[in-house]
Amino acid sequence: MRRSIRRALLLAGIAAPFAALAQPSGRSPLRIATLSDGDEKVNGALWAMFRARLRELGYAERTGYTIEPRWARGDTKRLPALAAELVGLQPHVIVADGTPAALAAKRASSHIPIVAIRISDPVKAGLVASLAQPGGNVTGTSVVTAQIAGKWVELLREVAPKTKSIAFLTDTSNAGAMITFRELRDRAGALGIAVQAFDGRSAAEIQEVFAEIERGRWGALLVGTNAVIFAQRRLILDATARQRVPALYARREYVDAGGLMSYGTNLGSHYSHAAEYVHRIAQGAKPDDLPVEQPTRFELVVNMKTARALGIRIPPAVLLRADRVIE
Repeated sequence: MRRSIRRALLLAGIAAPFAALAQPSGRSPLRIATLSDGDEKVNGALWAMFRARLRELGYAERTGYTIEPRWARGDTKRLPALAAELVGLQPHVIVADGTPAALAAKRASSHIPIVAIRISDPVKAGLVASLAQPGGNVTGTSVVTAQIAGKWVELLREVAPKTKSIAFLTDTSNAGAMITFRELRDRAGALGIAVQAFDGRSAAEIQEVFAEIERGRWGALLVGTNAVIFAQRRLILDATARQRVPALYARREYVDAGGLMSYGTNLGSHYSHAAEYVHRIAQGAKPDDLPVEQPTRFELVVNMKTARALGIRIPPAVLLRADRVIE
């Protein structure tokens, strides 16, 4: 997962002892602005990894850096105003969490460096010209969910071979999520499986989706990576267990909390890597000098306790490929 970023960082001498990377005495703190479509309570653990990596790189909180956060709390329509507000503060760098936040930040400023975290497809979203040479003021990490959409379909077919329809629970206002949906729809369609995207940003929307599933219109459930959807995880997991729905999640946290199965990248590493990008920019690198990182490793997690409760048989071939099996 870290191959491309490690190459760039090693060339820049980041492998030196952490003490050598400390903020020079007398320098004013690095001003970091963060923008997210999610909620601080939901994403707190991930942002803690960002701050922890900054500490490892020699930046002390308050004296070495300050963070000015803005949260849309599930309302992506607020992002342009929040981005403009942050630009007005003239930070050294903006860290944008998710495709909607990154797009809002880019539209608000063409000169402040932007580190975008966990973007579905930064090229198709219009954030960068290419992964190797971003070509502007944006760089960061991609979760490549559009590229693994076919794998999601294959896994659901293995655990629920009779499935002819999949409900994709996401945020339809998220440009990155819809890029993933279109790829998912194409991959599933080639196998004769219908896919429909549903919003899951509120309790009411979650109830509506599961009412559709209960009426027999959708045979399986796929839940995306979105932070605003993750805020509804307890409702999603409870409804899935109640209706005994075969479900696959793009984030392993769902499976740790009782979900059936997940396949995706380690999101925590994206926040740690974002701190490394911030450090490089603070050292004088331009976003165009820093290739967008893509994960090279994906994790399959299966919860056998949940499988037994749902009456779902997990094929041995799936268990053999699993990186972790929860008993």
